[in-house]
Amino acid sequence: MLSAVGIVAEYNPFHNGHQYQLQAARRRSDADVVIAIMSGNWVQRGAPAIYDKWIRTEMALAAGVDLVVELPIFSAVQPADRFATGAMQLVTQLGCQSLAFGCEHPEYDFAALGQIQLHDDAQHFTNYQQPYPALIQSALRDQFGVSIDQPNDILGFNYARALDELGQRLNLIPIQRIGSQHHDQGVHTQFASGSAIRQLMVSGQQSQIAAVMPPSGVRLSASETPLSWQSFWPLLRYQLMTTSLEALTQRYQMTEGLEHRLRASAIKHPQFDAFLNAVKTKRYTFARIQRLLVAVLLQLNSSEMLDQHPYLRVLGFNRLGQAYLRQVKKQIQLPIISKIDQSVLQSQLRAEFKAGLVTQMKTHRSEDLYRHPIIKK
Repeated sequence: MLSAVGIVAEYNPFHNGHQYQLQAARRRSDADVVIAIMSGNWVQRGAPAIYDKWIRTEMALAAGVDLVVELPIFSAVQPADRFATGAMQLVTQLGCQSLAFGCEHPEYDFAALGQIQLHDDAQHFTNYQQPYPALIQSALRDQFGVSIDQPNDILGFNYARALDELGQRLNLIPIQRIGSQHHDQGVHTQFASGSAIRQLMVSGQQSQIAAVMPPSGVRLSASETPLSWQSFWPLLRYQLMTTSLEALTQRYQMTEGLEHRLRASAIKHPQFDAFLNAVKTKRYTFARIQRLLVAVLLQLNSSEMLDQHPYLRVLGFNRLGQAYLRQVKKQIQLPIISKIDQSVLQSQLRAEFKAGLVTQMKTHRSEDLYRHPIIKK
């Protein structure tokens, strides 16, 4: 029987740090198969992936991932807790025995931290001027003397909490993040941050890209046009300026009259970065605002983001990944989707189709309809 280790990833894009994590996950788990649960065309912090999910799936398979499964947009573009819950549902359905994840403090006992019960009635949770993640961190410090305030540590903590809530016990493998920090904009070693690499790609600095990505990733990205919020700003700005305020209030996470602030800023600022800085407040992080903007652009209301049933969408596999999928197929309780046709678009994948359709306007190739999984020989 084949065994599997799961990795939750965005591969935005796949770089040397991901290669290191992949190799460490396979070695430390002693698993036969590595499964990546990968965000589609929009990522957790509320931004378009720099390349579409098919290019990033090819990158992952070329680097040694055996099976790539899509994390649906209603889980992928969410705060860390909901992102983690959606990912862990897929990891456990796929029968993974282990979960590997990068983090800043691998010495933390994430399994134990995941069982901590935070008291929502504590004084930390009555400070409505603070973002919810900050309140969680404050509660952890005061109740348990633990400081979890680094991006990957936060995700690891939420993976463990989600597994505990699902009643699942996986072997957790925290892997030390090496090289640049999460938001480091500089390229100093072969292990650069995703943020820095995306900046290199947008500015066309191909020679530096080759130093921080596997050769297969460099090759696959060479003919692709990098995507960013600026790519979609004309479409988003049009939505903000022409959609009725009543309709905007229905968009997922639109609260406290933000629709007025968004419209006024869209009218005033012709450039996305200036618009985003004008909208930002102390209460709302950039990620919170950007996730809201994804909902506006894709016309996603609360029901499309919260009242969805998970499914298992296969994006690609190699021979080993295909064999593993056959092995566990009968135990998977979720719908398994490998080909998208018109009938499916009226059910589970409607939100995903909307997300892909906007990207398709830039890539000029079908992102969902009649696409089959990529098979690496």
